[in-house]
Amino acid sequence: MKNNKNIEPDYYKANLDDSGDVIDFCQIYQLNFTRGNIIKYVTRAGKKDNEIQDLNKALEYLKREIAYIEYLNNSAE
Repeated sequence: MKNNKNIEPDYYKANLDDSGDVIDFCQIYQLNFTRGNIIKYVTRAGKKDNEIQDLNKALEYLKREIAYIEYLNNSAE
């Protein structure tokens, strides 16, 4: 599936080398869905249609992850 433009569009590539894409990075660091989306939107910001929209999406996922961690911490008390 490597090199399939429909699955790995250029705006998800790092342009540094051919070491992988955002999905590879998230798997290596074992990021959950929310944290993976933060990485996805930050790395594609400015490479697709609307940079501000992508950064706001990343911010929304970051807020959700913070709220979830706070919930877990409060539940443990």
